[in-house]
Amino acid sequence: MEVLQQSLLGLIDFVIYFGISLVLLLGFKWAYTLVTPHDEWELVKEKHSTAAAIGLVGAVIGFSIALAGAASNSVSLVDFVIWGVVALIAQLLAFAFLRFTFMPRIAERINNDEVSAGIMLGGVSVAVGLLNAACMTY
Repeated sequence: MEVLQQSLLGLIDFVIYFGISLVLLLGFKWAYTLVTPHDEWELVKEKHSTAAAIGLVGAVIGFSIALAGAASNSVSLVDFVIWGVVALIAQLLAFAFLRFTFMPRIAERINNDEVSAGIMLGGVSVAVGLLNAACMTY
């Protein structure tokens, strides 16, 4: 019984970190759709765009990977939130980097439901999320 009680001591911390993670994830989705010139959410929900879905899911997964790195390596709740915001900014910069360098017509291509553009955007987002998480180890 003592082992069970000892194990459950971390439950409150889990709930707090998980709740903040969900808030940061929703904040990321909001910020991401705000900075992209195309409305992924509308494209996915109303137009059933595969390209937009792939790009948005890749961005969310990339951010989640980085957020998981922040949660795993943080030394306090404040530290976690700070690094979660850093991860959010890094993921937004990844989109800007792709848009303004390699694929200046990415938004137009996603609006046209070009799946290759969605795959590229989603892949870059996941790659940046992995790098982001790896760089948060200290």
